[in-house]
Amino acid sequence: MKKILLIEDNTEIRENTSEILELDGYEVLTAENGKVGVDLAIKEQPDLIICDIMMPVLDGYGVLHLLSKQEKTSSIPFIFLTAKAERSDLRKGMDMGADDYITKPFDDVELLSAIESRLRKREVSKKQYSQDINGLDQLITDASGEQELKKLTENREIRYFKKKTEIYREGDFPLYLYYVIKGKIKAFKTNDDGKEYIVNLYHPGDFIGYVDLIQETNFTDTTETLEDSEICLIPKKEFNTLLLQNPQVAQKFIQLLSKNIKDNEDNLLKLAYNSVRKRVSEALLKFYHDSQTSLKISREDLASAAGTSLETAIRTLSDFKDEKLVEIESGKITITDTEKLKKLRN
Repeated sequence: MKKILLIEDNTEIRENTSEILELDGYEVLTAENGKVGVDLAIKEQPDLIICDIMMPVLDGYGVLHLLSKQEKTSSIPFIFLTAKAERSDLRKGMDMGADDYITKPFDDVELLSAIESRLRKREVSKKQYSQDINGLDQLITDASGEQELKKLTENREIRYFKKKTEIYREGDFPLYLYYVIKGKIKAFKTNDDGKEYIVNLYHPGDFIGYVDLIQETNFTDTTETLEDSEICLIPKKEFNTLLLQNPQVAQKFIQLLSKNIKDNEDNLLKLAYNSVRKRVSEALLKFYHDSQTSLKISREDLASAAGTSLETAIRTLSDFKDEKLVEIESGKITITDTEKLKKLRN
């Protein structure tokens, strides 16, 4: 049962509102002024707070200010109750961090609808979603309802890309959020001499192009398929609408899509300080995914991922074969000792 704290100095309004909430299945705590309300909020940790603005002892603005400074209460959804004459003060409350406001007199439906909306958004911000298309669908369903989910689904396009086909090129302006349904994708940058460096590898369940899409900047890398692939395209407009209309969803979506940022930073450090052997071993492991034990990879891609020359990558790979870390047959590389490759000294 969700717990709601109602802070209201008018006895009749407080009792009537409390009765409405209890009939709808909420546990209700009441406070007759702001000071009592703050103490109750800190002690009871309600799921939502409804607070009048004009009150003796401590007004609604003071309540919101004090609770926003407390770590335990700063994230509790906060709804102001305000008289029509107080509309000029609405902006002040919203700027201070209030989530919503209800104008007196209000009806039951308006009150309950506002509460349900704020509680649902709070649940979305706390919930963990899987890093795949099901996680995206569930997030949209929780945040925006089935109608928004249906719209986004109807606008999805699925494209099939042959091996060694570009998905987008560095410098292009993003029009879609890409989701890998099937296949492997490499993302790489090219220097002035035309030399490639692979900055990321994507597998089924990964999103692509989200950083530049969110920042509304041209793509900073090029993506190309390493094998026949199936990609889902989510239109930029639909993606942006979802983010703009749902701040809590935007925060969660950024967390969901940014899991690789720290890995990329670590890769830059490894490129700068790791030995060639260590870089080639880690590049090999990057191309493997889940339970896969062997793959056919071009020596150019391996060198690009390791940040070294083609000749050096081939020589290092030959050393690994002699050390029985890998087997090579008909161009296909099979890792025979994954643990040794992982623990290879720098």
